[in-house]
Amino acid sequence: MASPAPLVASISHQMVALHTLQLLQQEWGWGDGPGVPGVPHDLDHGSTAPECRSGSPPAGSRPRCEEESGGGGVRNAGSWAQASSPEAEVMRGAEEGAELLPLPRGRGPCTLARMAMRSALARVVDSTSELVSVEQTLLGPLQQERPFPIHLKDSVEFRNICSHLALQTEGQQFDRDLNAAHQCLKTILKKLIQSLASLPSDAHVVACASLRQILQNLPDI
Repeated sequence: MASPAPLVASISHQMVALHTLQLLQQEWGWGDGPGVPGVPHDLDHGSTAPECRSGSPPAGSRPRCEEESGGGGVRNAGSWAQASSPEAEVMRGAEEGAELLPLPRGRGPCTLARMAMRSALARVVDSTSELVSVEQTLLGPLQQERPFPIHLKDSVEFRNICSHLALQTEGQQFDRDLNAAHQCLKTILKKLIQSLASLPSDAHVVACASLRQILQNLPDI
C-alpha cells in the first residue's frame, strides 16, 4: 500500500492557502471568512454584482450601495447606519464579546475593477475548496490503492503566493499575485489530471472528471 504522505502534505498546504484567502475575503468584506472545505461560498454565482442605486430612495426603504457576500446575504440590523458602518460593527462585536478583527481595507466605491477583482478572488477560493474536497474524498483512497505522482512543490508555491497576496492592498501587485495564485491553482489541477490519466479504473475516471470540472470553472483572468 502506497504512503499517502505526499498527498496529505499537499492538501495541508492548500488548506493553509484557502484559509488565508478566506480571511482576506472577510477582511475586505467580500465573504464569510473560513468555512468548510468542499462547501463553496458561491460568491460569484447568482447575483454577485453589488447593487448601486442613485437618487433618493423610496419612502420606507434604505439607500444602499452594498456588496453582497455570497452565502452571507444581507445583514438584518436594526439601523442601516449601524449595519453599514465598519466602526459600528467593531464596537458591537466588542460589546458582544466577539473577537475583534481588522477593519476591512477594501470597502469603497462599486467600480467595475473592484467587482472583477472580487469575482476573480471568489473563483480561486471556491475552486481551492472544491479541490481540497476532491483530494480528501476521492484521491486519498486512490493514492493508497495505487500510487500516482504528487507535485508537492506546486502546493507549497500556491500557499506562499496566497500568503504574499494577503499582505497587499489594491493595486498592480495585488492583481499580479491574484493572477499568479490563479495560474498556480490551474497548474495543480492539470498535473493531477495528467497523473491520473494513465490509470484505467472507474474511480480514477470519476476523479479526473471532477478535477476537469474545477478547471473549467477557472477561466483565465
